[in-house]
Amino acid sequence: MGKVNACLNRSYIVVITLIALIALVFLGFTLFSHGYLHQEEQDGSVYLGFHAMYIISSVCLVLAFFGALGATKEKKWALIVFAVGMILSSLFMLVSEIQGIAMRAQMAAIIKTQYREILPLVNVSEDTMEELHRVQRDFQCCGLDQGYQDWEYSIPESCLCEEDAINPCVVAPRNSSLFKNNEDEQPVMIYSMACLKSVVAYDMSIFDGVIGVMMGYTLLWVLSVVLCITILCQLDRKEDTPTVVYSKEAKAGNYSSLTEIS
Repeated sequence: MGKVNACLNRSYIVVITLIALIALVFLGFTLFSHGYLHQEEQDGSVYLGFHAMYIISSVCLVLAFFGALGATKEKKWALIVFAVGMILSSLFMLVSEIQGIAMRAQMAAIIKTQYREILPLVNVSEDTMEELHRVQRDFQCCGLDQGYQDWEYSIPESCLCEEDAINPCVVAPRNSSLFKNNEDEQPVMIYSMACLKSVVAYDMSIFDGVIGVMMGYTLLWVLSVVLCITILCQLDRKEDTPTVVYSKEAKAGNYSSLTEIS
């Protein structure tokens, strides 16, 4: 059995340690999110998403254990288990990422449809109403699809234009709820842009960020596989031993004694 390069072995241990730490972070985040969104577990996509994260994180931790065992104890079977498991996991993640990228446009359309299903906005729940108010203030917009018309006549104060507003504003309709306490009949300016485009763009940026993180994590897995295979190759390498050469002259004792010549 050959000797493993010390720098290669340390690099491999650092990589699998990083993989294990990230897996622990993912597992903790999944547990926290699962508990926080427990009421939404009836949604099939959310349910499958949580369980997929549980499986991926657990598999990474188990494989990292085998990888560390193989590196520290020079156990080839443990390194083989790690390499095979990581190759299969990397292929699964790569296929998932390609499917996610291919479905990006479809995801955007689904998000738009889900938001449009809550129209008109005057009939939404209190929690959704608070979220809409926050969105309108943050993105400087009003309504979802058709602008302030989505609120019908009950336009909320979160649609009011601020003094330093960047997005364009328009005069609110005179028959809206904003003019109830407006005794001097001064025009009330509200945001003219609908929020749907900004909200979808924000959601898709999160989706792109998740795909990017997954791709980076997959590249880290591929790096660990390359290092593991290199270590296996060094372990299988036979050490060079000097070849013993037998000489007939040495066997016959072809030598002469040093004697004094008188």
